[in-house]
Amino acid sequence: MAYTVIDNPGEYFNSTVYNGNESTNVITTGLANDFVWVKAKDSAGVNHYLFDSVRGVQKNLHSNTTDAEVTEANTLTAFNSDGFTLGSDSYVNGSGQPHANWNWRAGGSASTNTNGNVDTTVSANPTAGFSIISANTGSTTGELTLGHGLNAVPSMFIWKNRDDAGQNWQVYHKSTGTGLMRLNDTGAVNTDVTFWNTHTTTLFKMTTHMYAQNKNFIGYCFADVKGYQKSGSFIGNGNVSGSYTHLGFSPAFLFLKNTADSGASWQLFDNKRNTYNQMNGRLFPNLSNAENTDANNNIDFLSNGFKMRTSNGDTNSNGVTFIYYAVASSPFVTSTGITATAR
Repeated sequence: MAYTVIDNPGEYFNSTVYNGNESTNVITTGLANDFVWVKAKDSAGVNHYLFDSVRGVQKNLHSNTTDAEVTEANTLTAFNSDGFTLGSDSYVNGSGQPHANWNWRAGGSASTNTNGNVDTTVSANPTAGFSIISANTGSTTGELTLGHGLNAVPSMFIWKNRDDAGQNWQVYHKSTGTGLMRLNDTGAVNTDVTFWNTHTTTLFKMTTHMYAQNKNFIGYCFADVKGYQKSGSFIGNGNVSGSYTHLGFSPAFLFLKNTADSGASWQLFDNKRNTYNQMNGRLFPNLSNAENTDANNNIDFLSNGFKMRTSNGDTNSNGVTFIYYAVASSPFVTSTGITATAR
């Protein structure tokens, strides 16, 4: 029985916390980063910064705003074989300030994918179920189809217009079907119309509600990988002994959202800001807030999943569906049958 194809998740995903120096700063993550997400952990009013190797160095987007892409010379200046290099920009490299960062390895140098009705520029890592997709929509009408390079049906997709300010981050998640969520706000899932069509192992499909003509977009595409990465949902129980969610691995990173409450933020947890249970360090992709460490939002990372330790509505509202995306720190059982232990 194959438990996983990835015994060492750190080869494909890692998070770190680094201190800024407002000078050249080489950050070692232990993997060849293609997607780097940075947030000044203790600083309110500082945006999230998202970089990727397909768009190239210095080009950033902010998950908490609808801003268009900007190029800033002193932000991320190099993608390295074992991390990345920062310039002197104080928002990503503020002197003495701790910065959380989350890092994914895609496929390195991008190539053209002609499977869809527009060509895409794709850096794909089918083994790890992650690809970065850049596309210009051209004169497309009707359904837009994008080649994603994963050889698996996507379970989550994050999509952003790079050109125009005021355009939302759009999120597909398999647990919300054709409904839409927006990464930059607190809205509940929108099911008013069909936003996404049925995706395939080669194509991601969206309706006319999801794009504008002749615009440049970037997308981050995720597929489930046994023992390494999973998207799914759970129903909260409003109890301090909260819902347990089985993943088949011990998580390193957890991204979740209450789908029903229009006032509930997206939340990020990881095992580098909190190194032991119970964990309460939350950052919010839709907000520039500093890290929140309120004990009313405790959660446990376990050897094979996660468990809520709170009755708080943002994290465990009774009867409400929450969506999540999680990445492993270690599989519950390796390919050679070695069992993981709890923290």
